Amino acid sequence: MPHNKNIRTYLSSPHMSAEGYEMQYIQEAFDTNWIAPLGKNVNEFENELATKVGAKHAAALVSGTAAIHLALKAAGVEEGDIVFCPTLTFSATANPIIYQNAIPVFIDSDYETWNMDPKALEAAFEKYGDRVKAVLVVHLYGLSADMDPIVELCRKHNVTLIEDAAESLGTTYKGKHTGIIGDYGIFSFNGNKIITTSGGGMLISDNEERIAKVRFWATQSRDKAIHYQHSELGYNYRMSNVLAGIGRGQLRVLDQRIAKKKYIFEFYKSELGGLERVQFMPINEWNQPNYWLSCITLHGKVRPLDIIEALEKENIESRPIWKPMHMQPFFEKYDYIGGDISEKLFENGVCLTSDTKMTDGDLERVCGIIKRLW
Repeated sequence: MPHNKNIRTYLSSPHMSAEGYEMQYIQEAFDTNWIAPLGKNVNEFENELATKVGAKHAAALVSGTAAIHLALKAAGVEEGDIVFCPTLTFSATANPIIYQNAIPVFIDSDYETWNMDPKALEAAFEKYGDRVKAVLVVHLYGLSADMDPIVELCRKHNVTLIEDAAESLGTTYKGKHTGIIGDYGIFSFNGNKIITTSGGGMLISDNEERIAKVRFWATQSRDKAIHYQHSELGYNYRMSNVLAGIGRGQLRVLDQRIAKKKYIFEFYKSELGGLERVQFMPINEWNQPNYWLSCITLHGKVRPLDIIEALEKENIESRPIWKPMHMQPFFEKYDYIGGDISEKLFENGVCLTSDTKMTDGDLERVCGIIKRLW
């Protein structure tokens, strides 16, 4: 049966459970009139996600960006502090550093992980020393960074380590979930993530006092008083009880989604791995990724834009690899430590269509369009 080109195939779109788990929790919120601001779903989503990844405490928030912001605040990052951040990431990783009036310093990637290069991180510490307040590491596309040397450097220099695991829920590094290896971990439930609450995020930590403080800040820093009293700056960052219900239902199918993402990656690798000068994103023996997006790099006559445009003609979405932060107009004034690996990954990389609702027919169609370019 020919594919209807009027139906768009997205890079990674929301995928509700076939069992309707999400609606069960949403209906409960409606039936009990706990629509806003908080309620059972928020509490249980925090508990269930923390249990899933092995964290002690969690705070459900409106976005992963809000979670990074409050993680930096919880870490004591203030005006003029240095925060190390990978350059190869989405701007949502770097923006909260600016919210705190701190100074980002961008760190190059390595080819072994596509994530923060520990050698470049070490060079950055040598340059900035005691001015560094935090390291913000990212697990890009569901691939874990090489955390042991990064943790060691952070401990040596006594700085807080925050994991941006927005793209890596369910990914493990040497048997431990990403997000629980540093001092704080953040997850995103944006519409394109492996599970979604339509919009939302989570901050996790084993530090009960800090997570309690984050919840306080996220509810407008309202003091315990019969009247409205505020002794600290607050934010309207708490997740709604309805959206948390979606998250609880989605969490029940997370393992299914990871399995399908892995299937998509292996399908592409089987079909496209033999094409001349194509390389797939690195899967290390110590890393069990969630394969959020299946990504390749091209080193021959076929360029990323060729693939993106060919797929777009058939109403199929694909994307370039993230453009490094140090190349972005807003961030280019900040320091950058490393070589040109992140730039090469951006120049040569493509994120292939990785939607968990894709059938084998859809995958064959994508592969066929790509193969015709060789």
